[in-house]
Amino acid sequence: MADPPGCCSTCATCLLCPYSCQWITAKKKRKGLRTTKCDCSWFLFLFCVFLFTLVWLYFAIIILNDFHNFNEFIFKQRKLWLDWSLVLLIATAVLISYSSVLLVLALCLQLCGQPLKLHWVHKILLILTALVVAAAFTGLGIKWAEEWKSARISLQATGPFLHIGIVGGMTLLAWPLASFIYRTRNTGLKVFLLLVYWAVMIALYLAPLGITSPCIMEENQLPPKPALVGHRGAPMLAPENTLMSLYKAVDCDVQVFETDVMVSADGVPFLMHDEELTRTTNVQAVFPERAALNSTAFNWTDLQQLDAGSWFLERRPFPTVQSLSAGDRNETTKQRIPSLGQALEAAKQNNISIMFDLRPENHSDYQNFVNVTLGVILQSGIPLQQVLWLPDGFREQVKQQAPGVQQVYGRKRLQNEKEPLLHVNLPYQDMSSEEIRQYRQDNISVNLYVVNQPWLFSVLWCSGVSSVTTNACQVLKEMKHPIWLLPRSTYLMIWIVVDCVSFLIILWAFVLLK
Repeated sequence: MADPPGCCSTCATCLLCPYSCQWITAKKKRKGLRTTKCDCSWFLFLFCVFLFTLVWLYFAIIILNDFHNFNEFIFKQRKLWLDWSLVLLIATAVLISYSSVLLVLALCLQLCGQPLKLHWVHKILLILTALVVAAAFTGLGIKWAEEWKSARISLQATGPFLHIGIVGGMTLLAWPLASFIYRTRNTGLKVFLLLVYWAVMIALYLAPLGITSPCIMEENQLPPKPALVGHRGAPMLAPENTLMSLYKAVDCDVQVFETDVMVSADGVPFLMHDEELTRTTNVQAVFPERAALNSTAFNWTDLQQLDAGSWFLERRPFPTVQSLSAGDRNETTKQRIPSLGQALEAAKQNNISIMFDLRPENHSDYQNFVNVTLGVILQSGIPLQQVLWLPDGFREQVKQQAPGVQQVYGRKRLQNEKEPLLHVNLPYQDMSSEEIRQYRQDNISVNLYVVNQPWLFSVLWCSGVSSVTTNACQVLKEMKHPIWLLPRSTYLMIWIVVDCVSFLIILWAFVLLK
């Protein structure tokens, strides 16, 4: 078989070398090689591995919104802090790059009429790639199953654009497919490939019938921008659950400072998320023999000796730490664990609300924790409507002692709800766009957490959510509009144009290569 026009001998050799690991310069030797059924099977396997890895890349990008939770989980288990998202992205990039290069080489070889002799080293590496990605999906399903819901939500943000990209990719695939069909003499194989290809294309052409997104709407139908709730303050700009973090959140125009409260051994409520102090303080250096104790085992005098800011500069929980100014770095090192009273005073002065959970819920003295916390709230002088109460324990007691406090529930409303819910606080995976719209119509305030990525914020904005809890208040503050908003008529036009152009290009490919 002569080299096809446009594919010189040198090009054919350069393509064969990395794919087959053979440097074959003589045209006669290349003519002696043929693509066998086994080679076709390996090409199909390569194509499947590429798609499998591409899907994992999509998942890896989606779960970045929640990856800080994974970093915290690993620290609690191993006492090792590392931004594992970098490891995830680098490993995924290597796998997708490897399979992509091999697939491009295979398609180019097919267009040039060259044999697809995949080297055994590539075969082993492709099998390993498939196993690694399969293990990643399995681990995700076992340890982080809620991310499947995140992926479904992401399709509302990316569905229209994924459709265009997939149609484009399948359209380009028509060229090597037509080349293969015109070269092979197996009529049954030709018919099978054509039927499969056109079945896939027709399904893709009709896919928008099943694509829904809350952001497919008219501009005048867009709900107001959701309010921002600072998750432990502004943890990308300052150490979490510190006064500095609260003030940074105020600068980001947040309306609510969300935090966690514990009560010291001598009855002082203070801000702390973890049950242990090791992640966000230098307790191991100050009290090494007591470092593993619960936070509630320390009295307030001990807690005030701890540095609650330097860890932020050392561990860099977010990439934004690198861009802190010299003044902010200096301020970070001065942070101490704040009491609830100090946080309430700061919230009152800056006219923002404060929402908190009271931990640990399973503590034997939890009722006393509630009483002490209520006492601090009532003594602080903060308007009670600025306090959002999350804990479920002893809620009726709280309503009696502080009736002005806003009750926020971590559940959906029940069918036979005795007292109508006014505020709910849920993970963003737990509410559909339809439920958000229904709650909005019923004047129920919906806050969803934790929302860091603009694509997710855009979907929830279009759905009509009241507010979102976020680590990235400085990013979401700058968003004046959802990432995209399309009137249905515009989307319909794009859909029809893309399908028509794709169909014409495919016909052109088959006619031209014939």
